[in-house]
Amino acid sequence: MVVTKPAVEKPATAEELARRLHEAADAKLAVIPVGGGRASGMGNPVERADVLLHTTHLDRVIEHSQSDMVVSVEAGIALDALQAHLAKAGQFLPLDPFHSPGHTIGGLLATGWTGPLRFRYGSPRDFLIGIRVAMPDGKLASGGGRVVKNVSGYDMMKLHYGALGSLGVIVAASFKVFPKPLHDVTVANDGGWEAADEALSTPLAPSAVELSSDGRVLARFLGSPEAVDRVVSGLEWDEADSAVWEKHSRSGPEKWARIAIPRSGLRRIVETLPQRDRWWASPGVGVAHWAIGADSSVVRGIREKAEAAGGTLVMLAAPDDFMREVGAWGAAPPTIDIMRRLKKAFDPDGILNPGRYVV
Repeated sequence: MVVTKPAVEKPATAEELARRLHEAADAKLAVIPVGGGRASGMGNPVERADVLLHTTHLDRVIEHSQSDMVVSVEAGIALDALQAHLAKAGQFLPLDPFHSPGHTIGGLLATGWTGPLRFRYGSPRDFLIGIRVAMPDGKLASGGGRVVKNVSGYDMMKLHYGALGSLGVIVAASFKVFPKPLHDVTVANDGGWEAADEALSTPLAPSAVELSSDGRVLARFLGSPEAVDRVVSGLEWDEADSAVWEKHSRSGPEKWARIAIPRSGLRRIVETLPQRDRWWASPGVGVAHWAIGADSSVVRGIREKAEAAGGTLVMLAAPDDFMREVGAWGAAPPTIDIMRRLKKAFDPDGILNPGRYVV
């Protein structure tokens, strides 16, 4: 059997991307949208791949209104490049995903990846105000707007957020942005879960609290110098170099999973992980990331416990054979029939990322 490599397309405009997507759909070719590639291991192995449709040439800042605190960008812009642009105006987007650097904005929206700052700012869907998507029929569909007050009507944005490009290819997005904090201090303690609870109960809520499997806790406080210094002084923890967050964001094991569960059950689930395996958790939001050293049966067992407690275990990366044994997603959600109908409506021939997502 002759195995052919997928064609590589790198359109320079949203219109060109939509046209090439339509041409592939007409030819019943399987299209794999590609951003920065940092989350390419997420999801089930694709059933087939005929065209790799890259977005990285769509890398412009379309509009940035400093006074309105909104920015519109093309989906292929790298997060780091966008942050550098916003920093010139004293602003930033509170996104700090793991397996950085190299994420594109479109890739982050398609995967729903977040980082420690989710505790204070939420996920990107909380400050996403507009989106533009190329559809298999060659049209460019828009939802939301470029200013906060224009966000109304049917929320198409939430359909594409976290859908792994299975309904359309994100080509542009608009966000509410935030002023850079006046003061940014990180402190550390080796007290494990009890220290994490202490940080989470301070008068000024931390912006991020991360607990590692070695018991080390990092707590980040953003705000006015007076308020931050008062809280940090009260904790009496050791101050840490702010570069620790950049190092932490580079975490992206070859084989790893994200466990999301109600906060009250996170510790119980994490304490069932194999002792030799590394993990890190965000106790404030009920999320843990697990660098898997165990076999597939152990992963399935942990997933059963997570689901029984009202949570999920989603694989973020693994070799294809391991991913097939474990399954990327776990039990189908109650909304699976609705998801199938949406897939059929948006991508009737199933050419976008076939087999990768839940539907």
